[in-house]
Amino acid sequence: MNMQFNRELFSPQELKRMYGVSEEDAARKSENDRKIRQVLDGSSDKLLLVIGPCSADREDSVIDYISRLRPLQEKVEDKIVIVPRIYTNKPRTTGAGYKGMLHQPDPVADPDLFRGLVSIRKLHLRALKETGFSSADEMLYPENHLYLSDLLSYVAVGARSVENQQHRLVASGLDIPVGMKNPTGGDLSVMMNSINAAQHGHTFIYRNWDVSSNGNGYAHAILRGYVDSHGASHPNYHYDDLRRLADLYAAGDYMNPAVIVDCNHSNSGKKHGEQGRIAKEVLHSCRESDTVGRLVKGLMIESYIEDGCQKSGENSYGKSITDPCLGWDRTERLVLELADLL
Repeated sequence: MNMQFNRELFSPQELKRMYGVSEEDAARKSENDRKIRQVLDGSSDKLLLVIGPCSADREDSVIDYISRLRPLQEKVEDKIVIVPRIYTNKPRTTGAGYKGMLHQPDPVADPDLFRGLVSIRKLHLRALKETGFSSADEMLYPENHLYLSDLLSYVAVGARSVENQQHRLVASGLDIPVGMKNPTGGDLSVMMNSINAAQHGHTFIYRNWDVSSNGNGYAHAILRGYVDSHGASHPNYHYDDLRRLADLYAAGDYMNPAVIVDCNHSNSGKKHGEQGRIAKEVLHSCRESDTVGRLVKGLMIESYIEDGCQKSGENSYGKSITDPCLGWDRTERLVLELADLL
């Protein structure tokens, strides 16, 4: 075997014992879970807003950012349910580059997975304890979900993972909503098959156990645009795209048909300043069609303290080290504008 075993890591159970969740914080997470499920099953007409940095790179600035979301949530609580993005794993198209806090708790230091596991749990735990938000993370590595399973209220399966069998099987056993992104090539049938698989029960191997799942009725679609064979980005958030997705849902036997529109990535061509315009267009499409309005449950926006992204070695506080994000002033203004449009 052409790999080196560096050191054995602690189990999820051991990490949870070291950094446990209080009864009060567990109750806050349970309430957050309920509000998110209500949006996705249609019993609430609020908008789900999954918002935050492209990648969680450092604890201090991420907590600073999320702390700013709390008073904003209170201002729009009658219209919007905010779920902060704390993405501690970062997929890389070529395999090179910063892979997230799990790998590099210090983004300019060498990888340290031992410290990384502690860092990501402490970050999510601190966010819950200090702000009341139980956050979203990307399930890049399904076998690692148990390290954070008692802290997360939302999970996304990325465009490069959505066709993977293990992601689908593990998603079927989660008790929180899972968003399935369309693949980078744009084939919506791949995403719909993934949703279907996640909504049904399975028996499979997970962390050396023979496990059975009951299916996750809150697995749903995330539209993030796509890239064609020539490398050009194309959006899939327009009215016709949303109607097409509604037709795909109607043609199958799905629980809680829902979509969240990712306003960045290929939908914006990674032009982060376009996210506000895209979000408003989606809401306009919802007003134009009851079918679209019932299907669209939320938006995903990449946002941080400072606008844009930084170059390697810049070390700017609150500025993305991966994809560019909306800065806080533009974010706050956008969220209030969206609430006014609802």
